[in-house]
Amino acid sequence: MTLSIEDRIAITDLINLHGHLTDRGDFDGLHAVFTEDVPYDVTALGGGVLDGLAGVRAAAEALGNANPVAHHVTNIVLTESPDGSVRALSKGFGVLRDGSVGSVTYEDTVRRLPAGWRITHRIVSR
Repeated sequence: MTLSIEDRIAITDLINLHGHLTDRGDFDGLHAVFTEDVPYDVTALGGGVLDGLAGVRAAAEALGNANPVAHHVTNIVLTESPDGSVRALSKGFGVLRDGSVGSVTYEDTVRRLPAGWRITHRIVSR
């Protein structure tokens, strides 16, 4: 499989959409980004592996006001895998309420599903 420019744009938009949905608290909208059962690994941040979208939502709600007020993503690099999935590597930074900024690396596995491209696995590291 060769990724078309349309696929690359769709995957990049998918990764970018995460921050917009999260920042406005639209956790129901995350179905447009992730599979329902996505393993969301925040072990490097002290949170373990969150179990699916329910786990992502519960973790975000538990953080409450400690959540970043703005999530940004940049430096997206897409690599095709022989199994048809795409490895997406990107950098993220979050702006906290006090104005401080933290940086992470996202390592995503992305697959084309009947509903479109979705992140099926995410690892977040410092």
